[in-house]
Amino acid sequence: MAENKQKILRIDTKDNILVALEDLKQGTSVLFENQLYVFPEDIPAKHKFATQDLKKEDAIYMYGVLVGKVKKDIPRGGLISISNIEHDTEQYSSKNVQEKKIWHPLDVTKFKEKTFLGYHRADGSVGTENNWLIIPLVFCQNRNVEVLKKALLDKLGFGKKQHLHLNVDTLIEDYKSGASVEALLAKNILIEAEENYKNQLFPNVDGIRFLTHDGGCGGSTSDAVTLCNLLAGYINNPNVAGATILSLGCQHAQIDILKKALENIAPGIEKPIYYLEQQALNSEKELLAEAVKKTFVGLIEANKTKREPAKLDKLVIGLECGGSDGFSGISANPVLGYVSDIIVSLGGATILSEFPELNGVEQELINRCQSKENADKFSRIMTSYNNKAALLGSGFSANPSPGNIKDGLITDAIKSAGAAKKGGTSPVEDVLDYTEQVMKPGLNLLCTPGNDVESTTGLAGSGANVILFTTGLGTPTGNPITPVIKVSSNTKLYRRMNDVIDFNTGGIIDGETTIEETGEVLLNYLIEVASGKPTKARSLEQNDFIPWKRGMSL
Repeated sequence: MAENKQKILRIDTKDNILVALEDLKQGTSVLFENQLYVFPEDIPAKHKFATQDLKKEDAIYMYGVLVGKVKKDIPRGGLISISNIEHDTEQYSSKNVQEKKIWHPLDVTKFKEKTFLGYHRADGSVGTENNWLIIPLVFCQNRNVEVLKKALLDKLGFGKKQHLHLNVDTLIEDYKSGASVEALLAKNILIEAEENYKNQLFPNVDGIRFLTHDGGCGGSTSDAVTLCNLLAGYINNPNVAGATILSLGCQHAQIDILKKALENIAPGIEKPIYYLEQQALNSEKELLAEAVKKTFVGLIEANKTKREPAKLDKLVIGLECGGSDGFSGISANPVLGYVSDIIVSLGGATILSEFPELNGVEQELINRCQSKENADKFSRIMTSYNNKAALLGSGFSANPSPGNIKDGLITDAIKSAGAAKKGGTSPVEDVLDYTEQVMKPGLNLLCTPGNDVESTTGLAGSGANVILFTTGLGTPTGNPITPVIKVSSNTKLYRRMNDVIDFNTGGIIDGETTIEETGEVLLNYLIEVASGKPTKARSLEQNDFIPWKRGMSL
C-alpha cells in the first residue's frame, strides 16, 4: 500500500505547469523536485500553476503534450486560468505515423482463471444483464410506451416498492395545523428507501427497459437511418434477450429500415423480436393488447436463459467520463486505463469514446493504430467532426463545461489529455463511427460526442456490456440496458454523493494507494457487477437514453 501524500504533482517531465493536490495559499512556499515555489496568489486544489515565468504566445504543456498557449504573462507559481491561457494543440496526420512502440500485455495471471456469471447468447457473446426491450420507432409512440410501462412493471414484478418516498402528507397536515413557513422548510420528509420487488415469475430476467426518444420522424432520412442503426445495436447487445417494437407506420424510421440494420450487424439473429404497427391495426387498444401479450410470451422465452460462468474475455467495457475535474486525469481515468489494459491483455474488448475529448492527443492515438486504414479513418472522422462543429458556430475548443473550468480543466486540450488516459496504453485495434459494432478484441475508438448521455447511449449501442464512468463533480447518469459503474476521482465527492457513486479512486490523490492497486480492486468490483450486483444507477432506475443527431452536440 503506497503512502506518498504530497502537495504538488508533475505528470510528465515535459510539463511546464504543475498540479496542486491541495489548496496552496498566497505567500506560502513548497519545495518540490529541489525547486522552491512561492505562490503570488491562491492556487486551489485541482488547478495548475506555472513552473517558470511564461510570456505571451509561450506554449503550455501538460501530460507531455501541447494543451494551450499563453495570452497574458504568467509569473512563476502563478495560477493557470481562462484569463491567461487559451486552447492550442499540435497538428496531427495519419501520414506522419511515428515508429510504433512495442506493447507488452500485462501480467494477468491473477485474473486468468476468474469468471463472471453472465447470460450466454447464441452468437457466442455474453450479457451481464438479461433485459427485454420495448422500443418506439417514432416519438408519437412514446405515450403508448408509457402505458405499457404502467401496465407491465408492477404486475410482472419488475417495479420497485419505492426507492425514495417523500412524505408530502406530513407537510399538508402541518400546514393545516398552522405551521410556519420556517417549520415547513425545516421538516424532514425523507422516508427510508425500500428494497426492489423480488421477481418470482421471471427470476432470470433483470428488467423490462423502455427506450423513449424524440426521433423517428420530422428530421432527415439520415437521422432515421442512424436511429434504426442505434436501435439495432441495442437489440443485438448481449444484455438484451429480445424486443417489442412499436411503429406508427408513416414515419421516416420504418420497420424495414430497422430490420435491414439488424440483418447487417447480426445476420440471422435468433432473439425473439415482435414488430407492431398501429396504422395496420384496428385501434390503439388493440396495439397495446398485442404488445402486452407478445412481450409476455417473449419474457417466457427470455427467462429460460440463466447466469452461467464466463471468462473475462467476454467483457466489452465502455470507458466514459462526465462531470470531470482537475483530478480526473490523475486518478480515476488512469485507473480505467489500467483496467482497460488488463482486459485487453486477457483478450477482451474496451471502447474509448467522446471524440471531442481526444482533441490534442490525436497523433498519439494515430500512432497506436494497428492499421493504416484505422489511422486514416480516425484522422478523417476527427477532422470532419471538428469542421462541422465549427460551421455551426462552435468547435472542439468549446467543449469544457463551466463545471470543468471551475475545477481546473481550463482548455479542451487539458481536459482531453486527461480523458484519453481511460484508454490505457494498448494498441488501437479498431476505429468505429457512431453505431458501428465492436467486432475485434482490444482497444476500440468509438466516435460519440462528449455529452455524457449521448456517449453512454452510443457505447451500449455498439456492444458494451458494462460501462465504467469516471466523474470528479458527480453525476447520476445510467443506461437502460448496460450497468454503469460510477467512479469518483476524489474522496470528498465519493463521501458527499455516495448515493450515486459506486467506487472511489481518491486514495491515489490522498497518497494512500496506487493506480495499479486501485485498478485491480475496481476490476474485482466490475466482476461482481457483471455477475448481477446492482450499480447505484441501476438501483436509482437512472435509465438515460439520448440518440445523437450528428453534428448537433459536442
